[in-house]
Amino acid sequence: MVDLSWLPRESGTKNHFLWGEEHFSEEAPGIKYEKKPILDPKGNTVDGLFSAWITLNNPSQYNSYTTEMVKGVIAGFQRASSDSSVVAAIFTGAGDKAFCTGGNTKEYAEYYSGRPNEYGLYMDLFNGMVDAIMNCKKPTICRVNGMRIAGGQEIGMACDISISSDLAIFGQAGPRHGSAPDGGSSDFLPWMLPIELAMWNCVSCELWSAYKMKHLGLISNCLPVIKEDEQWIRNPGVVIDTYVEDGEVVFGEFKKGEEAKKAREYVKTAKTDFEKLDNEINRILWTFTNLFPGCLIKSVEGIRLKKKFFWDQAKVINRHWLASNMATEAFLGFNAFNTKKITGQDTIDFIEYRRRQANSDPFDVEFMAAVLGKPKDE
Repeated sequence: MVDLSWLPRESGTKNHFLWGEEHFSEEAPGIKYEKKPILDPKGNTVDGLFSAWITLNNPSQYNSYTTEMVKGVIAGFQRASSDSSVVAAIFTGAGDKAFCTGGNTKEYAEYYSGRPNEYGLYMDLFNGMVDAIMNCKKPTICRVNGMRIAGGQEIGMACDISISSDLAIFGQAGPRHGSAPDGGSSDFLPWMLPIELAMWNCVSCELWSAYKMKHLGLISNCLPVIKEDEQWIRNPGVVIDTYVEDGEVVFGEFKKGEEAKKAREYVKTAKTDFEKLDNEINRILWTFTNLFPGCLIKSVEGIRLKKKFFWDQAKVINRHWLASNMATEAFLGFNAFNTKKITGQDTIDFIEYRRRQANSDPFDVEFMAAVLGKPKDE
């Protein structure tokens, strides 16, 4: 037998975390980082093996991420990536209303709008957040516990698998609110949806149901989260049975009229239970646990490369455009949204904007005042 015991070797394990606890907090707004034990199919904990839960904790603002929270997401995925006891990373939001609705609009409007250079620095962090998700050396699961909109849709699509509440809604906000979905959607959606549906989803700012997204293949599964008298109730506001209306197949569309109103009122007071959603996540985690870790991450990376190719091609040039746009259309779009309680509307007057643009009016204070809403008491 060959004896190598004489070779000098260090004992113990090294810490490869880039950051300590400074980017994590139990208080909102912030990022919670937690390790949870892997469970076997009988619900027993597996000693020494964990999933890492990275939680956007800003429920009062639908888990929109502030600058400091972006840093926390980067730190969380780097930590999960570097921890050999972690099987996979779970990305989710606090509460039952939203996974994430994108960047914090108040911060965008009151600080970044009109400061293109500052927003460019912020976009460096945002790009680092998407990179951290896609460079994680563990599989990543987006646990969609509610709305996944705008930048929330983009960081969710950066994950490898998405498991969703059937109350969740998905979509972009860019062209309606002064930006473009260049934080990942314009790169990822053409891989994940048919090209024309990717186009429409990017530009229309329509919101689509979890059932529609499951049907189209954007997410892996959607599960009911309303439980009443021990019975699971599927989202009452969405058409789940397939039928034909005006020559088109209807499935996963939002109901309209009185049906939709009744459904919204019911959901407002319904109790949510994420048992089915988390059981599905545990099933996936158990599958991952019983695979060779090196072969698993190589397989994951082989699929990720297709998304990463276009993301890496565009992320830097998109960063420059998004920064410069903060001096013009984004200034208007984010401020309109941020002042909706004052004006009663969350968008600018697009018709007036286009008329003034057609007249070659200078983009000055008068231009901006003409298209932004006015206080309701004026």
